[in-house]
Amino acid sequence: MPHVTVSTTALHALDSSSVSDIDLDSERDERPVVVARYAPDEFGSALTVEDSNRLVEGIRRARDQRFPFVAVLQIQGVDVDQGIAGVHAWGRVARELALSSGVIPTAIVVTGAVISGPSLLLGLADFTVFTEGAYAYMSGPRSVETYTGVPVSATDLGGPSTHLRSTGLAAATAVTEQEALGFVSSVFRYLPSSVDELPPVLPTDDPADRMLLEAGALLPTNATGSYDTRNVIRTIVDDEEFVELRASWAPNIVTGFASIGGFPVGVVANQTQALAGSIDIPAAQKGARFVAMCDALNVPLLTMVDTSGFLPGKDLEWRGMIRHGAQLAFAYARATVPRIGLILRKSYGGAYIVMDSTNMGNDLMFAWPSAEVAVMGAKGAVEILHRKASPEERLEIQADYEQQYLTPYPAAERASITAVIAPEDTRREIAAGLAMLSSKKERLQRRHHDNSPL
Repeated sequence: MPHVTVSTTALHALDSSSVSDIDLDSERDERPVVVARYAPDEFGSALTVEDSNRLVEGIRRARDQRFPFVAVLQIQGVDVDQGIAGVHAWGRVARELALSSGVIPTAIVVTGAVISGPSLLLGLADFTVFTEGAYAYMSGPRSVETYTGVPVSATDLGGPSTHLRSTGLAAATAVTEQEALGFVSSVFRYLPSSVDELPPVLPTDDPADRMLLEAGALLPTNATGSYDTRNVIRTIVDDEEFVELRASWAPNIVTGFASIGGFPVGVVANQTQALAGSIDIPAAQKGARFVAMCDALNVPLLTMVDTSGFLPGKDLEWRGMIRHGAQLAFAYARATVPRIGLILRKSYGGAYIVMDSTNMGNDLMFAWPSAEVAVMGAKGAVEILHRKASPEERLEIQADYEQQYLTPYPAAERASITAVIAPEDTRREIAAGLAMLSSKKERLQRRHHDNSPL
């Protein structure tokens, strides 16, 4: 008997105590979701050919009917009694997930062990949620100890905390399966059912023209001071509701979903509380993956900028900072959804460009009067251009540089910034921009597919 059950339910039912087939005609106000659940028996949870076929059936049903897809999984490798046929079978599941990417939203909830080859399925979904006690890895503790000589437990190797903080595989963690499905539901709420649709306009009583009287005070008066960018995000968005993905991985960049004036948006923001908001390899990967997801599923992007640049370091350069930084640039450059930017404070050099600048195809770029848009900070520029000047002369030149160049107005004069706006007008301007761009369409050039940087 197959371990996999496939059902179609309403989006809101993901939060309920049971998810089963419903009469969709009686739920006209709720979008349907296909759920595939793997239920192990007393013999374990190895993936059989029959199980793989049911998963393939569920994914195809979702894609053909243009419904979001959720899989609840615990798979301890493939059934060795079925030999190579079992390996071929999960390969077909992987292909179906790949074919569904960018067509429908996909999510996986991990409720137990997902190990060996089938663990790759977790990386193919749009996002993955781990429950307490779940774990996933390619090579198990015994293999790791044999190869490295270092003993490690299954939880340390691939538990929820590891994938939440170290690998970025987990978009979130939850105590129970129902809590995990509730998180999936909260994310799907901001996404369309398929690429054929736009995200649903969400009901809200929060006025689109609400003034943000407290917004400017959220930034420290000290130019080098840190602050929690999530507070700025929640101030701007509807009802202060923000669903964050991968909060603990690459914390120097924040990604998640919200709505403004009822329009869903994917938010990307530099977080100055971690690495001063500079961009390193994990941050570039996290941002690129999220931007690509939003672009694939027609979700507008709001990018909030406060970064002094890419994080310097020999190790980062050797690990491929150029390649991975290019991933973020590539994701923004090819995005065709409505794109609005907001420069809060620092926006320097290469980071200024890759954080969705107008030159990368951004539609509207706003800046607060506190924004510093330049090649680099004043101190660094003076040290390069006036290295022979005395300390007193440098201080005077630095002050003049800050007054002349570290403002948003030179960029605005060159049309790289659409408008310099007061912090209290931010929500109103972004909401108006989203409404204006709601009918945006770009004609794509004909090609088989692009070649994303590694």
